[in-house]
Amino acid sequence: MNRSQSKYPSVAMMTGVSRAFDDARFTRTVLNNIDFTANAGDLVAITGPSGSGKSTFLHLLGGIDVPDHGHIAVNGMDLTSLNETGRTLFRRKHIGLVFQFFNLIPTLNVIENLRLPLELCSIRSDDSTILALLERFGLEHQAHAYPDLLSGGEQQRVAVIRATIHKPLLILADEPTGNLDDCQSRAVLDLIRQISNDGTCVIMATHSQSASEYADRHCTIKNGKLHEASQA
Repeated sequence: MNRSQSKYPSVAMMTGVSRAFDDARFTRTVLNNIDFTANAGDLVAITGPSGSGKSTFLHLLGGIDVPDHGHIAVNGMDLTSLNETGRTLFRRKHIGLVFQFFNLIPTLNVIENLRLPLELCSIRSDDSTILALLERFGLEHQAHAYPDLLSGGEQQRVAVIRATIHKPLLILADEPTGNLDDCQSRAVLDLIRQISNDGTCVIMATHSQSASEYADRHCTIKNGKLHEASQA
């Protein structure tokens, strides 16, 4: 079922969004008058050629960047009405980010890496709660390991859990399997699928056809426009 047509509430919305960048000789329009809506529980794959605007799309939804025109709302909050500090605080509490590179803090073990976003959001949590989450996703045996002792797939799974541990409304994943082999990729995508099934909205930019097949919805960015594949 396409959850965009279901009872699930809207989490992310773009209305008439455009974004252009000035190069040395000309202005390059990356996104041109984009409309987009995603709901709680949606897993949306965003595809397109390199440079098409996939990362820009995610950065705008995450409040990392701002559009030249249009409005962006997450859970009803108009991000375009906030200044940079306001967007940062909102993102910290309500949005989770997953990148191609794992970005775990090397001097912290797994539990400490997962505790950090909770502390930034002033959420009190004991280690038993974190351990229960690691156990659910099959990583409890690595709870006290440091990132350099984890495989690439394990590091990315920890990064995905870190992005979700404060229970954000929206997860933005930028090429989350780009540095992984097929087996590691499947483990990460299975985890992302579980998180979406729990009701979190996940929007994933990817070059991978196999990754996009995990999604409920598949959108392509081409020539500044967003095209959504019809649902079966």
